[in-house]
Amino acid sequence: MTTTLSIAVAQLNFTVGDLAGNADRIIDALARARAEGADLLLTPELALSGYPPEDLLLRPDFYRACAREIQRILPHTRDITLVLGHPEAVDGQRFNAASVIRDGVVEAVYHKLLLPNYEVFDEERYFDAGSAACVFSLKGVRLGVNICADVWEPGPAELAREAGAELLLVLNASPYHMNKQTSRYAVMRERVAATGMPVLYCNMVGGQDELVFDGASFALDRNGALAWQAPSFDERVDLVRFADGGWSSGAKAAPRALEAEVYEALKWGVRDYLDKNRFPGAIIGLSGGIDSALTLAVAVDALGAERVRAVMMPSPYTAQMSLDDSREMVRRLGVRYDEIPIEPAMRVFDGLLAAQFAGLPADTTEENLQSRIRGMILMALSNKTGAIVLTTGNKSEMATGYATLYGDMAGGFAVLKDLYKTFVFRLARWRNTQGEVIPPNIIARPPSAELKPDQTDQDTLPPYEVLDAIIEAYMERDESPHQIIAAGHPEEDVRRTVAMLKRNEYKRRQAPVGIRVTRRGFGRDWRYPITSRYQDEF
Repeated sequence: MTTTLSIAVAQLNFTVGDLAGNADRIIDALARARAEGADLLLTPELALSGYPPEDLLLRPDFYRACAREIQRILPHTRDITLVLGHPEAVDGQRFNAASVIRDGVVEAVYHKLLLPNYEVFDEERYFDAGSAACVFSLKGVRLGVNICADVWEPGPAELAREAGAELLLVLNASPYHMNKQTSRYAVMRERVAATGMPVLYCNMVGGQDELVFDGASFALDRNGALAWQAPSFDERVDLVRFADGGWSSGAKAAPRALEAEVYEALKWGVRDYLDKNRFPGAIIGLSGGIDSALTLAVAVDALGAERVRAVMMPSPYTAQMSLDDSREMVRRLGVRYDEIPIEPAMRVFDGLLAAQFAGLPADTTEENLQSRIRGMILMALSNKTGAIVLTTGNKSEMATGYATLYGDMAGGFAVLKDLYKTFVFRLARWRNTQGEVIPPNIIARPPSAELKPDQTDQDTLPPYEVLDAIIEAYMERDESPHQIIAAGHPEEDVRRTVAMLKRNEYKRRQAPVGIRVTRRGFGRDWRYPITSRYQDEF
């Protein structure tokens, strides 16, 4: 008779440091899996602690608290096997671990062999590397265990195969960025080709500060073909079945369009940042422009209209169409909307500074005062209500400093921080295909800060198509200006863009955390010195 191994995949949303809450989620998943006839429940990497715990992992008491929660989980593994991701301290060493628990007993513990120290990862700061494979038997099947980065290079999977594994279980905390799933498939197929083993890839879902985890767990057969695919950005416990060395036919969720994928990442990032940090709602300063419009749409889709407040703060330079479009958008979305003109405050500041500025021409100083007045108003409303201000700056602005420090950069969470301006337009158009909430005028108009008469962004910046391509090449691919110019970009634009990018590092260090959706964002994986005299290769 054929023996079928039923495995429940816990694609769940865990909160860093909420050890009791995470343990409760695992216990609930065990009950659900057992009720559906599962033989085994597979969790993501560091499910018990949440990922990434960062410097919590330097605290001895953190490991003791994790150990206590494991003891609480043990009785719930009756008649089911649990592969649990958690941090573990042993004899003065710290490990990224996965424990195999059955009938209340920890039967084996695997320690992650390869510790990533690139992009957003810095596990060498926290963990010691393991040295041995972990293989266990269940219903006649020999299962090997790997953890996330273990499968991104040769070695650990082959070691499990040499130890007798027939099926590889991979626990993951793999954060989202555009086109990440394609990379995961490619890497896992390399491991399948090298070992001949089918694999089951379990990934967590949810937002954690600037990172978003998309789930998208999957199974590959021994030929590398996709046998099962969970939906991305969906918290769930799914059952997959393995028999006669292969997977039974499973559901395969269709891939999302890139715009839909990114929009979901932004929604999860906003919702989890507010909910996990217990903010009651969000406040957004509207300008009538594309960035604040998209931010508002994401916030409402993530939180519901009742938790979002929009504030328009017109100045004498605000176009009537900006007011009209903002009023129309909030009408469509049904959010609370207030208009607070800033001209009275502008006059006060003009009077306060008149003697100091005497004889000096008006310049960006007066423009930036408008932005800072708006920032003060938004932060006052935030302090009074407890709601968090969502800033509206995009990646193009963060790169070039085209955002005012203590002005439109004032706030608690930056929704569009890792989206180039060109993709902001692309995403706004996509959102309107799901139901038009952004008035077409906002998308069609040339971008403008509206801080002086007849102003447009291209008064001081290259066209966004050119600007974004230069930033991406320099910032994400580490290309030199010489290479970027050789690729066909105008030398003047390259020089100006790179100079702005380097000059504004001090601003970015003071910017709020924001959602990472590209391969490299201005956050955990961008660590350039503020003070530097390095001259690029031109």
